[in-house]
Amino acid sequence: MIAVIQRASKAEVEINGSERRSIGKGLVILLGIEEADTDEDVGWLSKKIINLRIFPDCSGVMNESVLDQQGEILLISQFTLHASTKKGNRPSYIKAAKSETAIPMYEKMIKALSAGIKQKITTGQFGADMQVSLTNDGPVTIIIDSKNKI
Repeated sequence: MIAVIQRASKAEVEINGSERRSIGKGLVILLGIEEADTDEDVGWLSKKIINLRIFPDCSGVMNESVLDQQGEILLISQFTLHASTKKGNRPSYIKAAKSETAIPMYEKMIKALSAGIKQKITTGQFGADMQVSLTNDGPVTIIIDSKNKI
């Protein structure tokens, strides 16, 4: 599982050109799921994201988490994070999970993040055409791959 985590002062996703969902201060997470991902990846990655200290404390030092800040989360599925560009110019998505694997894992991540921050999170819609906009605060962008825990 790969997550691109961006600290945002606000963010919005437009789904299929009509429905809009938004958050205030918090995290925008682009999540790529691969066939080899397990419940262990969900548990490890959700805890890592929730406890990631990338928000400033009262001294301006990045020392607080989204949980400490009572921030919100916008979670967007993005299979293109598993693109392989080794050969040619057209990316291959062979590592990206098929929907029958990815959807249940995505739903487990939604539940894990919601439980971790003790509030409902905002999501995109799996497989939909989405337009994501955000104000990246800092900017702060972190990439975490659950297959590279060490």
